[in-house]
Amino acid sequence: MTAKLILASSSPFRRALMENAGLSFEAHAARIDERAVEAPMEKAGAKPDAVALVLAKAKAEEVSSRFPDSMVIGSDQTMSLGERVFHKPKDMADAVNHLQTLSGVTHRLNSAIAIASGGVVLWEHLAHAELTMRPLTVDFITRHLARVGERALSSVGAYQLEGEGIQLFEKIEGDYFTILGLPMLPLLKKLRELGAIDG
Repeated sequence: MTAKLILASSSPFRRALMENAGLSFEAHAARIDERAVEAPMEKAGAKPDAVALVLAKAKAEEVSSRFPDSMVIGSDQTMSLGERVFHKPKDMADAVNHLQTLSGVTHRLNSAIAIASGGVVLWEHLAHAELTMRPLTVDFITRHLARVGERALSSVGAYQLEGEGIQLFEKIEGDYFTILGLPMLPLLKKLRELGAIDG
């Protein structure tokens, strides 16, 4: 008998990825203060991908401590330009600043996943995607944000690749699942190895 699977997330996008893969699972958000975990790490100069991995493990551990007989999947993603870690824009002016900063350069999405059982992390994985934004004029950024509206504030990069945000890019390196924050292929492989899903 396989262990019950739990996704330690309230993200509809990550739930959809799991559902589309045919997995049977429950979803329970982790009870952690992400900013409280991130802030001291960033202050200490931790690399953006290390921040994502610590958060993914913290989420998996917290939910696993409440559901010790289940296999719990924690995930997190950071967006970085060099050593700078981005956070969701506070308002539309901040969204403009984000897109101006990203214009014409390559930024990175750092997607981390962890599996925990009995409050202990059994496995962790880190994947990256590199996204190169085409040079954008201020006029284009203004028109683009006027069209997408408040949706720009729901994404760290102030864009949605699944929508009009795709128009901002000239090159994307990395798989779709990593970009959405849940690298499915390595996750499914490990779940099969652990006997958590049918192999």
